[in-house]
Amino acid sequence: MEGLMNVGSLVLGLIAWILPAVNLVQHNKINSKRYATFTVTSLSSCAVALRLQLFYTDHLVKIEDWSALLDTSHATALVATLLLVVTIILNASALIVYFGKNQKAD
Repeated sequence: MEGLMNVGSLVLGLIAWILPAVNLVQHNKINSKRYATFTVTSLSSCAVALRLQLFYTDHLVKIEDWSALLDTSHATALVATLLLVVTIILNASALIVYFGKNQKAD
């Protein structure tokens, strides 16, 4: 079960990056309702992915697997930061493109 936390975190992290990328690629075809759904789903996926990593770290503490914590804590923190920063940048870029498109329409 604990191994699935890492797989789930990876899948949700990829979803968090793919959805705003789809928004950027198809910005001329997506209406405002779909844009909002993609953005909220992307940010939610990022949050759940990060939460799963916290659950996994908590699991390692509970079973007192200190060597696993020492081996993975730096990489986990680095990857979690990367996931968060890239998700924010992608969603901000999609937001800028979306509002730029709406300003041209007005």
